[in-house]
Parts: sequence; structure tokens; C-alpha cells
Amino acid sequence: MMNLLIPDAYAAAAAPGGVGGGLLGFAPLIAIIVIFYFLLIRPQSKRAKEHRAMVAALAKGDEVVTNGGLLGRVTEVGEAFVTIEVADGVSVKVQRPAVASLMPKGTIKSS
Repeated sequence: MMNLLIPDAYAAAAAPGGVGGGLLGFAPLIAIIVIFYFLLIRPQSKRAKEHRAMVAALAKGDEVVTNGGLLGRVTEVGEAFVTIEVADGVSVKVQRPAVASLMPKGTIKSS
């Protein structure tokens, strides 16, 4: 009686050529990795390298902006810290990596 209401299930035949598509299945994943490398990873590492070079080249008299937004002139350069004069008689000591960018000479006078 049950066989009349529920039909028997049979296994489907194997798909032809299913073994050769293994490497082709990874192509979209490889393409995504390549796109991420060129659009995200490579530019970020290039910026980090430029920042390290800029921080290593800091010298007395350079005008800089810190990550906190302080604009000042470098008065003393140490191994790990830099002293920045932000106003007449006001100096701040910050870590070297906290210097965000190097400004052109004369920026402090114009601002």
C-alpha cells in the first residue's frame, strides 16, 4: 500500500567530466585574493613604508603635525621621542610614530 503513495527513489547517474573541474573551481577564490592584494594590502604596506621613512628622517627644525592634530616645530629628536614646540615656550614630547605628516617650511607662520 505504501508503494502506491510514495514513489521509489533512485540514485542519479554520475555527471560526466566531474573530476577535471577541481582547479577551475578555485579560480574565483584566486581572483578575489589577487584583487584584495592589489586594492588593499599593497597600497597599505606602501603607505606604512613611506611613514616609517618619514619618521626616521625627522630632524630639528622640521614642521610636523601629530596624530592628535598638533602643529609644531621639532626642537629635539631622540631615539623614541620627539620634542615639538607648539607655541612660544610650550613644548610637547611625543613618540616618533605619533608624527602623522611633515609640513612644508613656513606652515606655522601662515596659520
